[in-house]
Amino acid sequence: MSPRFFIFGLGYTAARLATALSARGWEVISTGRDGTLSFEDEGSVRLALADAGHVLSSVPPGGEGLDPVLDRYGEALRGKTLHYLSSTGVYGDSGGAWVDESAPVGRGRRTARAEADAAWLAAGARVWRLPGIYGPGRSPFDRLAEGRAHRIDLPGQVFSRIHADDIVAAVLLGLNAPPGAWNLADDLPCPQNRVIEHACRLLGREPPPLLSLEAANLSPMARAFYAENRRVASGKARRLLGWRPAYPTYAEGLAALRP
Repeated sequence: MSPRFFIFGLGYTAARLATALSARGWEVISTGRDGTLSFEDEGSVRLALADAGHVLSSVPPGGEGLDPVLDRYGEALRGKTLHYLSSTGVYGDSGGAWVDESAPVGRGRRTARAEADAAWLAAGARVWRLPGIYGPGRSPFDRLAEGRAHRIDLPGQVFSRIHADDIVAAVLLGLNAPPGAWNLADDLPCPQNRVIEHACRLLGREPPPLLSLEAANLSPMARAFYAENRRVASGKARRLLGWRPAYPTYAEGLAALRP
């Protein structure tokens, strides 16, 4: 009988993990729009959870920091090996300084995420804290093609990022890692403008104009993204799991994604 892995929220990254697990002989049961079960179907979910050794959630927190998965199914998760896809947004703005897993959390705009992150840690999960995620179908090339790529005039603004397949590789290495927080990021935090400009060079086109934050007319979510400035250190995963990103910088990642 194949080992069973249950995923709450079969989103972009979790779906890539599910594919990798299936290729390694796991039976993957999941909720979400493209999943195998409805989150609301408690009977079926609890039945599937009973035979699952590993459980991962990529479901974002609900109102007031409540985690929907822990709130509804928390007692059914006892004794399981737990994983949670969180965000490095829990660290808030560090003024461009490096943050590792020892940095304080809950200082930024994502207080609900920080509360959910803490709840999963308390439940004994491996909490994977992720920066900006890119990969096939979700890259600067896609944003350029859709007219959504921006260059914002914010000198000194730095972000970390990671290719989705490098997240998958880390989770596979850490299936039985000690519980706790694990940062995952590539080796080169840098301004988002530099990534967009490199993508444009690969395409042989001019980059979008440099705009002020006000003139860019960003959505509230995108605008909030630029309110924080930090570099994410992932030395813990490298030391303890032997994880090395296949795409150590945006240059390798974009070269693999170039249309």
